[in-house]
Amino acid sequence: MEHTVKIRDEIAAYLTKHKLSINQFAIASGIHSGTLSRVMKGQQALAMNHLIRVTSGMGLPEDYFYNMYVDECLYDSTPTWRRLRPFLLQCAALSRLDCIEQVVQNLLDNLLYAPLLFEVAEELFEQENWQAAALIYENVGASEKYQHSERLALCQYRLFLINLGDDPQGNLIAATLLENYVDKLDEVNQLDALKELADIYLALQKWDKVSEVVEEMLRVASVHYDLHGESGRKHRDHKLYKRPLYTYILYAQLMRSCVYEEIGDYKTALDMIPIYMDHSWIREDDEEAWRIKAQYIDWGTANTYLYRLMDGQIEVLDAYVEYISNHENEIFMALFKIVQMANQYKWDVDHVLQRFADYIPYRKIYSIFGEHNKFLHEKNYTQFCSELATYYLTRKRYKGDDVIMQSVDLSAKLDSEQQVIRGTISVDFEIAISEFPKSG
Repeated sequence: MEHTVKIRDEIAAYLTKHKLSINQFAIASGIHSGTLSRVMKGQQALAMNHLIRVTSGMGLPEDYFYNMYVDECLYDSTPTWRRLRPFLLQCAALSRLDCIEQVVQNLLDNLLYAPLLFEVAEELFEQENWQAAALIYENVGASEKYQHSERLALCQYRLFLINLGDDPQGNLIAATLLENYVDKLDEVNQLDALKELADIYLALQKWDKVSEVVEEMLRVASVHYDLHGESGRKHRDHKLYKRPLYTYILYAQLMRSCVYEEIGDYKTALDMIPIYMDHSWIREDDEEAWRIKAQYIDWGTANTYLYRLMDGQIEVLDAYVEYISNHENEIFMALFKIVQMANQYKWDVDHVLQRFADYIPYRKIYSIFGEHNKFLHEKNYTQFCSELATYYLTRKRYKGDDVIMQSVDLSAKLDSEQQVIRGTISVDFEIAISEFPKSG
C-alpha cells in the first residue's frame, strides 16, 4: 500500500535538512518538546495551534499544510470538533474556502454536526466574513432541506442578507426565496426579516407585496408586544431585538400610509397618518422611546403637508417648505416631490429650488434608524434628475449656447420575435440654473 506523506513526515524532513533535534525545533517553534515528540511518533494528533507554530517555525506560508491537515482530520483519524472548529475559523480568516467546503461536506454526512457548523457560520456572519459564512449556511441548509426547521429558515435568512446588492432583479429573487421561510423564523429574526422584505419591495415598487408584508409585520409585532406586556414576560428577551418591539408596529403603520401615497390615494394616506402619530399605547417611557416617537411625529407632520401637496393643494407649499427647512434629512425627498408635483400641476417652484440649491447634489440621508434605503434613495435621485430636467426644459426658453451637451450614449438590442431593434438614446447635458431665468 502506497504511503501517504503526512505533516509529521514533512517536519521530519525539515529537521533532517537543517540538522535540528526535536528539542531544538520545539524551542524554536514554541511547542512543548513532549508534545512534539508524541506528534512525530504518531501518538498524538496535531492540534490547530500546534500546526500554526510548526508552519511558522519552518518559515512556510500559514496555510501551507491545510490540504494535508484536512486529510489528517477527516480520513486518517476520527474527526474531532476540538480540532476542526479552530481549523474552519482559520480557513475563513485566510479565505481557504476549498478547505472549508471539503470539511463541511464530509462532516454533514453525520447530521449531528449541523448545529455545530451552524454556530461557526453565525460567528463568521458576526465577523462579516460573508463568503465563508455563506458557504457553511448553504451546506447546512441543503442538509436540512426536508426538515422544515428553524435552523434551515435562519440559514436562508442569513443568505438573503449576504446576497443583497445593487442588482434589483437579484434582490427580487432573494426576497421571493426568503418568503417561504419567514414564518419558520424565531420572533426576533422574523420581524427583522419582514422589515427587510418590506424595504426590498418598496425599492422595487412592488406595492402589493409591500402591503402584504407590512400587514404581516404589524400582526406579528402586535401579538408579541401584547405578550411581552403581560405579567412575567415584560422584559423577556427584549434586548435581543435590533430595535424596540413597538418600532415594528410604528414602521408597519407608516408603510401602510406610504403604499396609499404611491398608488395615488392621498386621502386614505392622510387618514392613516394619525395612527402612527398616536403613541398613547406605547408602554416604554425611556429616552430612546421619546426620540423614536419624536421622529414619527416629524414624519407624520411632513407627510401631512406632502400628501396635501400631492393632492393638488398648492396652498400648503410655503408651509411645507418652511417645515422642511428645519429638517435637513427631509429636504432632498421634499424637493423631489415638489418638482414632481410642479410638473404634474404646472406650478412655478423656482423660489423653492433656489432656496435649496445646495441640496440638489446626491448625498446620503440618515435618520435615527441609520442610513435610508441606499438603492431606493439612489433610484429617487435618478428620477429627481429627470423631473428637474423636465421642469426646466418645459418651463424655460434657452438659447443654444445655454445648453452644454456633455455626451450622447446609444444602447440597442435586437428583438428577434418582433423583428425590431429596441434601444435607448441617453443625452447628458448641463444647464446653468444659478440665475433661474424666467419663462419667455
